[in-house]
This record gives sequence, C-alpha cells and structure tokens, in this order.
Amino acid sequence: MTTFTSTLPDDLMSLLSEKAAKLKLPKNKLIEKALRIYLDQINKAEYVRSYRNFEDDPDILSIAEEGMGDYFKQIKD
Repeated sequence: MTTFTSTLPDDLMSLLSEKAAKLKLPKNKLIEKALRIYLDQINKAEYVRSYRNFEDDPDILSIAEEGMGDYFKQIKD
C-alpha cells in the first residue's frame, strides 16, 4: 500500500472527522471509499459521454439498427 499525504480545508476536515466518528471508520478508510465511489462515477459519466458522441454518427446508427433487427429476429424465433 502506498502512503499519500495531503492537506484539506479545515471545514472539510471537520466534516470528515465527524462522519468517520459517526460511522466508526478511520478517516483514511472513509476517504478511500469515497474516492472509489467518485472515480467509479467519473468512469460511468465518461462511458455515457462516449455513447452521446456517437448519437449523430450515421454509420454507428446503421450498425445499431442492424443489431436490433437481428435481436428482434432472435426473440421471435
């Protein structure tokens, strides 16, 4: 495990301390969990953005329509 040292604004540190005490977690574990959740949300947002970039691409739309046609055929069979 790597050690990371940082500074936080006093108000954020107070909130962190209060929440860690309430949850009975060490502050570093709370930060770790929060960071994992935040990074996961960023990844999901990037994934959604990548699909939005293709919504106006006629080639991608054509491929998607062909795929849906195949899918509906499989459902009927």
